[in-house]
Amino acid sequence: MTRLLPLLILLAAGSARADEGMWTFNNFPSDLVKSRYGFAPNAEWLKRVQLSAARIAGGCSASFVSPNGLVMTNHHCVRDCVQQLSTPQNDFIVKGFSAATAQQERQCPAFEINRLVEISDVTEQVTKATQGKEGAAFRDAQRAELARLEKACATAPDLRCDVVTLYRGGMYNLYKYQRFQDVRLVFAPEEAIAFFGGDPDNFEFPRYDYDVAFVRVYQDGKPAKVENYFRWSAKGAQAGELTFVAGHPGGTSRLLTVAQLIYQRDYALPERLFQLAQLRGMLDEFQQRGPEYTRISNNLKFGVENSYKALVGRREALVDRDFFAKKVAEEQKLRDWVNANPERQKRYGQAWDNIAQATDTLRDMRLRGRWLEQSAGTGSDLFNYARVLVRSAQELSKPNEQRLEEFTEARKPELEQQLFSPAPVYPKLEEAVLGFYLTKLREVLGPDDPVVKKVLGKQSPQALARKLVSGTRLASPQVRRQLYQGGAAALGASKDPMLEFVRSFDEEARAIRKRYEEEVESVSDKNGELIARARFEAYGTSTYPDATFTLRLSFGQVKGYTEEGRQVEPFTRIAGLYERATGEDPFRLPPSWLQAKPRLDLQTPFNFVSTNDIIGGNSGSPIFNKDAEIVGIVFDGNIGSLGGEYGFDESVNRSVSVHSQGILEGLRKVYNARRLLEELGQGGGG
Repeated sequence: MTRLLPLLILLAAGSARADEGMWTFNNFPSDLVKSRYGFAPNAEWLKRVQLSAARIAGGCSASFVSPNGLVMTNHHCVRDCVQQLSTPQNDFIVKGFSAATAQQERQCPAFEINRLVEISDVTEQVTKATQGKEGAAFRDAQRAELARLEKACATAPDLRCDVVTLYRGGMYNLYKYQRFQDVRLVFAPEEAIAFFGGDPDNFEFPRYDYDVAFVRVYQDGKPAKVENYFRWSAKGAQAGELTFVAGHPGGTSRLLTVAQLIYQRDYALPERLFQLAQLRGMLDEFQQRGPEYTRISNNLKFGVENSYKALVGRREALVDRDFFAKKVAEEQKLRDWVNANPERQKRYGQAWDNIAQATDTLRDMRLRGRWLEQSAGTGSDLFNYARVLVRSAQELSKPNEQRLEEFTEARKPELEQQLFSPAPVYPKLEEAVLGFYLTKLREVLGPDDPVVKKVLGKQSPQALARKLVSGTRLASPQVRRQLYQGGAAALGASKDPMLEFVRSFDEEARAIRKRYEEEVESVSDKNGELIARARFEAYGTSTYPDATFTLRLSFGQVKGYTEEGRQVEPFTRIAGLYERATGEDPFRLPPSWLQAKPRLDLQTPFNFVSTNDIIGGNSGSPIFNKDAEIVGIVFDGNIGSLGGEYGFDESVNRSVSVHSQGILEGLRKVYNARRLLEELGQGGGG
């Protein structure tokens, strides 16, 4: 048995136990919290917290911490922005960034922050639109209704509306967000302290990271005024204290069927891990070419290494026999309950088998789907720009409800912000990732595959990648804007080699996507709805839905744990940072922290763990007390949290946060960030 497990499977009991749960704000178990901790969040408290939380559209969480639009998140959540603002002569990843005045705040090239302002139940509308439909008809009807609801909701450019699927289709909620697309960097420390310990310490504890950053949202060129924001706790997190996390967990798989989990265990996870390992090896070689090669590729490598370690943890959970046996037993218990009644059996009985058949279809088409559509381009910015442009010519001419979801009216502002971003494009890195992609395309599909022959012809992957990158003009935001605004005529007339490359197999890519949507996704969605209804009928709605990168609230307490026979204390202190430092990466401290050591209170709490239920996407979440005061910021989970993709075990699952007192100590005595401290209400002496 691995150190990730045993994981406790709790849904079969009909309600969550312990501190488990990523709860929606319109179904939060206040009575459960009161029974465990003596405090029941009321509607007013929940609304205030909801409006103080924030989401970074690229995949992180955040929070408002002043009335002037100041937002706190993790350093690694603004890393893209910091990298894009950097130059070889002024590398903010290495040096850090701090705006001493408002005029020095720098706009992030492509950054969007959302604040959830309203939740409404649209289950009836969605299920009515799809009632009695199967396959392509189901998918088309569902897509049309979602697009209609989102467009009707997003009545202004600064509103974003998403229909959110909950309980695997058992419920649909419409989330209305306030959208901020003018986001400016205020403060980011050096990466050497933000990610101290690097990959060896990732998903581990004890930790010593100063993984915090601040940005500001603007409206009409001025700092946005916000009424709801988190204040700062006087003491920060205390041992045994009740804590809450309001964040946007990206996705969990706790409600997947056994057939879907087998697919993850035997195909999706091992193949994705192999791909990431190869990509990491390519990037290691790329960085050996020189310091500038390292600078321009570090962001991509960071993401690859983080994903690899996280997916290893997920697969360890699924290959644990005891854990998987509990998942099988959980599903069988619900199926037995369904089959015990003829009416229930008629309504729900075939749902699991239908999903299993769809999963078999996915297994057979997965490689073409991955390399022609899902992983096409392997992160190349130029490829992604070209694909958006090529597809925009066709999609934007369709009625809104018939478009691919990324081109609907509700999604266009985000798509256009990314497409017109002035972020730099690095040709050498583009050549490397495109060469990697083309090599894998030929390797996986085979040199005789019609698409491979059409794409590569007689050229090697590396030669074609060089030709495409050197010949394209899509690195220019102005060129991309002209082509996009020129529509089908301008795009059809363009002979840009990257556009022609994407066009050469877009028909096949669209076809495999369409097949996936009609034969896999629509079947899983429709039958997932049936299983959800059976679960509701059996257990009620006393459970929480799987994470969907939408705002959730978890509760827990500051608490250590036992790992491999040793007791892990809940706090680390600044003194331990200097004890762990070696002077060599990844345990090298930046000069600012070495010079500040005599001024620091070395007993200040630095990082801590709590039982709050989190997953990827919660990075940057505020962790706060019952008075809605900041006691820290979530930046990671321990190794036990990785199995949280599929279940929760309070004995080992921990969130990892930077302590609020450690944040203040650094701002005050390392960075002398007086303006920032004053805005947080923490000015004055230390």
